[in-house]
Amino acid sequence: MILSAVVLTAAICAGDGGRLWRPVEDTPYLQEVGRQVVTDKPVRAVATCAGRVYAGFDDGVRVLEGTELSACGAPHGPVRKMAALNDALWVIADSGLHRFRDGAWRAVAEGEYADLCVHGGEVCVAGERALWRVAGDGLVPIDGAEKCPGRILGVASYSETLYVVGEKRLALFDGHGFDGVNVVDWGQLPAGTVRDMHPQGNRLYIATDRGLAVLRGMSMTHLGGPEGLCYEDTTCLGDGFDGDLWIGTTMGAIRHTAGAFHYFAGVRWLPDDHVNAVAAADREIYIATNGGLGIIAYEPFTLLKKAAYYERHLEEWGQKRLGFVHKLEWDDAEGEWMREISDNDAGWSTHYLTAQCFKYAVTGDEQARDEALHFFKSLKWCEEITPIDGYPARSVWAKGERGHQATGGSGGYPAEWHDTPDGVWQWKGDTSSDETDAHFYATAIFHDLAAQGEEKEWAKEHLARLMDHIMENGWVLRDLDGKPTRWGRWDPEYFHSYQGHYARGLNGMEVLTYLATAHAITGDAKYAAAADELIGMHYLDEVLRQKLVFPPDSLFHSDDRLAFYCYFTLLRCETDPTRRSLYRRSLERSWEIERIEHNPWFNFIYGALTGNDCEAPEAVAHLREWPLDCVTHPYRNSHRHDLHTPAGYVPYAGGVKAISPRERGPQRWTSPTLQFDGGSGREVMDPSGWLDAYWMGRYFGFITAPDTDDASLTTVEERGLHVGARPYEGPARP
Repeated sequence: MILSAVVLTAAICAGDGGRLWRPVEDTPYLQEVGRQVVTDKPVRAVATCAGRVYAGFDDGVRVLEGTELSACGAPHGPVRKMAALNDALWVIADSGLHRFRDGAWRAVAEGEYADLCVHGGEVCVAGERALWRVAGDGLVPIDGAEKCPGRILGVASYSETLYVVGEKRLALFDGHGFDGVNVVDWGQLPAGTVRDMHPQGNRLYIATDRGLAVLRGMSMTHLGGPEGLCYEDTTCLGDGFDGDLWIGTTMGAIRHTAGAFHYFAGVRWLPDDHVNAVAAADREIYIATNGGLGIIAYEPFTLLKKAAYYERHLEEWGQKRLGFVHKLEWDDAEGEWMREISDNDAGWSTHYLTAQCFKYAVTGDEQARDEALHFFKSLKWCEEITPIDGYPARSVWAKGERGHQATGGSGGYPAEWHDTPDGVWQWKGDTSSDETDAHFYATAIFHDLAAQGEEKEWAKEHLARLMDHIMENGWVLRDLDGKPTRWGRWDPEYFHSYQGHYARGLNGMEVLTYLATAHAITGDAKYAAAADELIGMHYLDEVLRQKLVFPPDSLFHSDDRLAFYCYFTLLRCETDPTRRSLYRRSLERSWEIERIEHNPWFNFIYGALTGNDCEAPEAVAHLREWPLDCVTHPYRNSHRHDLHTPAGYVPYAGGVKAISPRERGPQRWTSPTLQFDGGSGREVMDPSGWLDAYWMGRYFGFITAPDTDDASLTTVEERGLHVGARPYEGPARP
């Protein structure tokens, strides 16, 4: 039996009429793109009018010109509120009410004003205890609205009626006077402080420091954390560009759209988290904060276009070198980004390698096949560069090259770098099961989907050499010192030790995966016989519960990635019904634990192997929500009020809920999406894992191709930019 037949069977299983999932169409969606205009003073207000953006400060109004906020001849002094109403820009400042129209500023009225709106076609203005309307170039009192019992903070036109709000009370103007009784029959304002009010359709939203009050008719309800509001200390409200509502808070901005809440906070999106005002125009949102303007543009994308964008990102940021991919690290001394030559370059690079294999299988793109072959040669080189047959290096360093060479190794030990005889290269030893899992996962996929002619023999030989080394050295990776490596052990002695006790399930499944894969690809019966021997030594006993959920000190999310490396290959290669039964139940148990994370790579592996519902829509949403900016900006979500486990999920291994990539940033599949806080801003993550998940999803049919011929929705232009690490200038790979 060869793997190609097994993979084909898996593809048919996941794609026939008996499958329990539906493909997700790659329809165009709006991708967030952020930028900022940082200021040394708080931006108090913001508005868009006649295609221009205006920002209010304590010293007047400025207009956005490119990346700068420039003076625009507006009245000086503190600005409190701005709005674009009836084709004019209106500014409430300490000096009074001002209007900008037809290129000219005009002082409309002196005095203190709180808010304004359009009602019945007229601009209405709220004073401290009265309502006014604009008539010509001045204000006239609204009859009956001269004496409000309390101080007015906001005014809004809702249900053809003027509503006013104070710090603790909502009232309406009935044409004769202010009425605080015939406003609400059910519910009440939250027992907090009112900050803003905004009508939208059949709802009147009221922002408070304890969430939003929502008036519908005469029923008032509360919108807070339990209802999905990310943060309850709200400050301001405003319309978006597509029927959405934007909510400012003291800890970021929130978009409320189609029943969902999208959270924008931290330096990825905002120059400061305290939001004072929001405004929208032409698929762009302008967020006034204490540190400047945060600008979020929404650009039409498909996932196919995003895949092209990330491939361009790898090139432009200098994240590819010698057939490996790298994250970047900021170097303070040099003042630039440097490639990290890491503890695990071979393993990290397999996601890009397999992404290109899946892409080639889907599209027939010869450039994708060339990339897959290039990266496979580097994977094979990792074994060839060491003097030990079948023992692969973790990473390879060209002596004297520019970059950050890893100084640490497994378990906190120092890095083990060894010179090659020619003095050109160094290779990193103390290789672990991580790399071995990655080699078998990627080589099997390359063999089946991209390799041609003698390349298939290269794949067979590579796996055979790795497997033979492990078998001939007593089920361990044996390093230059003749001892097993720290984590490259699958021997019974290790499993019975204190250190290896909790590794029995995962490591046992790993070595059985290697043997099943080697047998399937090479056809050599010795690998099947070796698997029988290990199973006779009880190697299956712990596989069912290989995913640990207790004790907490033993939970290591990176192991989940290793397990799914194995599941993907093992369940395509193993044919024995009894063993398959156990492996399948192990997969079902593990995915039920992982399901809460909406990790697309895990989801698609599960769906491809079982044909079951794998929550493909959630996986696609995860892919769409990745930011285009791959810098690992600091993020914090632990303060949020919506941190509760969604219905239908159980956090078996701890945590509460998955945090959207939009709200945490890009990741490798080793990081839990349940992690609330993190990031440093000092690394640029490589998007290889995203590419692996996307093209795997395309290959198995979870994601369809875009139904469009519009190149602007499916491709990105080549720019020839170098914006990250400098291009590699060292020796070429042998």
